[in-house]
Amino acid sequence: MKVILQEEVKKLGKKGDIIEVSEGYARNFLLPKKLAVEATATNVNSINQKKASEARKQQQAIDEAKLLAAQISKLEVTIPVKTGEGGKLFGSVTAKDIADALVAQHKIDLDKRKIEIKDAIKGLGTYPVTIKVHPEITSRIQVHITAG
Repeated sequence: MKVILQEEVKKLGKKGDIIEVSEGYARNFLLPKKLAVEATATNVNSINQKKASEARKQQQAIDEAKLLAAQISKLEVTIPVKTGEGGKLFGSVTAKDIADALVAQHKIDLDKRKIEIKDAIKGLGTYPVTIKVHPEITSRIQVHITAG
């Protein structure tokens, strides 16, 4: 019997998959627990439409992320910090500091968890910082640390 999975079922498949299972397994387990529905023509058509819609949404999100990444890559952020002797900072510049500076200087609101700093910023100078705009798309900005 062909069924369409409504949820992920271990060793069978993921949500939306159309699979062939035994009649008893479908009637006694999958259908009563609402883990699957019978694969009729209308159900198959609606699943295909949902998959196509989801694919369009993902493509639109990727396009928007590429546009945002292109805008962000042109930006430079300047962060004034307190310094001690020899130009050493009190503490270090964190992703939160960079996110706050992006909001203040360019009005771009990014989550601090999307900002990746390779090495800790503990001195004056210019540092490259990677920003994850989308799980597949990243961008780089230059962060200038100045004495202030």
